[in-house]
Amino acid sequence: MPAWPSFSDAEILAARPPRRPVDPWRPYAFLTEPECQPDGRVEEVATLFLTNRECPFRCLMCDLWRHTTEATVPAGAIPAQIDHALARLPPTRHVKLYNSGNFFDRRAIPPADHAAIADRVQGFATVIVENHPKLCGEAVLRFRDRLAGRLEVAMGLETVHPEVLPRLNKRMTLEDYARAVAFLRAHDIAVRAFILLRPPFLSEAEGIDWALRSLTWAFDAGVQCGVVIPTRPGNGLLERLAAQGLFEPPRLASLERVLEAGLRLQRGRVFVDLWDAERFFECDRCGPARRERLHRMNLTQTILPPVRCAGSCAMAG
Repeated sequence: MPAWPSFSDAEILAARPPRRPVDPWRPYAFLTEPECQPDGRVEEVATLFLTNRECPFRCLMCDLWRHTTEATVPAGAIPAQIDHALARLPPTRHVKLYNSGNFFDRRAIPPADHAAIADRVQGFATVIVENHPKLCGEAVLRFRDRLAGRLEVAMGLETVHPEVLPRLNKRMTLEDYARAVAFLRAHDIAVRAFILLRPPFLSEAEGIDWALRSLTWAFDAGVQCGVVIPTRPGNGLLERLAAQGLFEPPRLASLERVLEAGLRLQRGRVFVDLWDAERFFECDRCGPARRERLHRMNLTQTILPPVRCAGSCAMAG
């Protein structure tokens, strides 16, 4: 392996800035946004960012812990959060219950609340939750059986790079991931993969290459949808790695290249995560238009003509 550092849970925790205050009876955010569905239609999806106990896996690059609690939330808190959000959102046919970790972590989402949660999402055609591959078992099937709509599980693959994946401290192998995908697909549960663009230790070119390798591997394993996420600083340890020259966020051009190449695969839906995309702008003149192009490519699943900058940046015509 290359002479890259590895970090323990304790070292990752020690590098963190303070977590943000949250209310266990309220989701820390909720919204609706359009998403291309498997049949090609674009429909609104309600996304609820639930407040619960932090994930037990201390991933090197993760910053989702910032909106979590240190203790398991009270019984009834998660259903109350769902009630709060759905009462304030317009009706949709699809819902994401994202909880900054793993839906089937018993200390995050109390299993005693699963029935009440399922009751609240009975009107949705699709219910999407996030989970760790090692937590995909019978509890997933029991929750699936409570739903009227189809269950989809989103899992972080991150990267298939053989030296980087172990250093992300995800406590997962590619065999674990493939086993989880096979289990879910065998039980008619849809799967989407989260893939990092330029995780720590990789150059810009390597980041592009390994994101595409990871996307291809995910489709080969049976994943039906890939979401490419640009690795963002902000969790403490990534800043430390950046100071050592071992991490740098990807460029917007790399996100464009990966989405274009991913769509050319025609293996399944491919999205790029555009949250906070402004931080990747290198030119204020063409950055917003390039973001809008990526957004439209997410929705249409087609490659659109590139944006030409009217200024003097690298995208100038």
